Amino acid sequence: MPNKGIFADDLNSVDLTDPNTFLRTDMEDFWQRVRAEQPVYLHPTTDRGSEFWAVSRYSDAMAVLQDAERFSSQPGNMMSSLHKPGGDPAAGKILALTDAPRHNAMRTILLKAFSPRIRQEVTDKLQQRVDRALGPAVGAGTFDFAKEVAEVIPMGMICDLLGFPSEDHKYVLDLSREAVSADDEGQTEEDVWLSRNELLIYCQEIIEARREDPQDDLISAMATCRINGEPMTDDEVVLNCYGFILAGDHTSRLAMVGAVLAFSQHPDQWLALKEGRVSMASAVEEIVRWTTPAMHIGRTATAEVTIGGQTIREGDHVILWSTSANRDESVFSDPHRFDLARTPNKHLGFGYGPHFCFGSYLGRAEITAVLKILMSRVDQIELTGDPKALYSTFLRGYSSLPVSLSPSRVAAE
Repeated sequence: MPNKGIFADDLNSVDLTDPNTFLRTDMEDFWQRVRAEQPVYLHPTTDRGSEFWAVSRYSDAMAVLQDAERFSSQPGNMMSSLHKPGGDPAAGKILALTDAPRHNAMRTILLKAFSPRIRQEVTDKLQQRVDRALGPAVGAGTFDFAKEVAEVIPMGMICDLLGFPSEDHKYVLDLSREAVSADDEGQTEEDVWLSRNELLIYCQEIIEARREDPQDDLISAMATCRINGEPMTDDEVVLNCYGFILAGDHTSRLAMVGAVLAFSQHPDQWLALKEGRVSMASAVEEIVRWTTPAMHIGRTATAEVTIGGQTIREGDHVILWSTSANRDESVFSDPHRFDLARTPNKHLGFGYGPHFCFGSYLGRAEITAVLKILMSRVDQIELTGDPKALYSTFLRGYSSLPVSLSPSRVAAE
């Protein structure tokens, strides 16, 4: 039987729209009970937004993700944006918030822009960036892996892909972090709004320059392409840049941080990876499953449909909790165990279906590059302070992770 923990008997009393809820240490107990007792339930209206269906089981989440016709992405794919009056302002304009057939046409164009050659040029810089960020920290005592290493790598890569000048990377990172995930509880909605608008203005300035002088980058490709014979509008290009920045940074960054924390807590798994007893590919997939940085995916029903025995009405908002689906006992054997050799491992960390993560290849490449440096240079990973959890209803992970990395004897010689 699931452990009720400190949640009492009424699961409906747990407010999933409150970031404080996700700072609790017993959320795994909560999700285990939800999967067992009410896998699809109507979360009540709160002062943060209207009611929505909470979907916790893997099979039900897959049913929604596979049914793009009856579950639309266009109104929004995050709980916070679905609760906004009038919906998400990017609806129908960015790849993540469009439905077929426009989604298919836009994805095809962007995939061409995301060519193997451009991708290779960006990944060629990746290992050097990881070396610069992580190398000096090995054997140097306590440092903050989240701030000093993980923040630098994904944002540098996505900025290279988009074509942002290297001197602007930290500026873009700071704005993107403030725009989607309040690291600090004291951050106001006005702070978030200002950060988002500043980031959009910055993107607009780069786009205008690329229209005048196209370069070999993703922004230039978007600014000069045509979809069904029509150019993308400035709004569409700006908002897609914004979407790529957020999506390209947070998943891999938080997965890296979560991996280092997990290695400090599960030294047997660290040793298995370091000694080559598990493959790099399976390790990366388990890290993404284990951390599940994006906790949920939002959809809106376009017709009446039954999911998990519940009747979802047209217009209802549905929130798929990947953080629960990736621990579903009916799919993952011993799901609460960090197991780098896990196979099969068909997690939802990168989503599924038509909206499967556009940059999953890059995310995996970034995590792999970090693991390679750790394996070759580090013997022991030690947590030296308390991690600082993100204050968010969407992102799960840590904004600060103090650790020390003991150098391997081979690397030190």
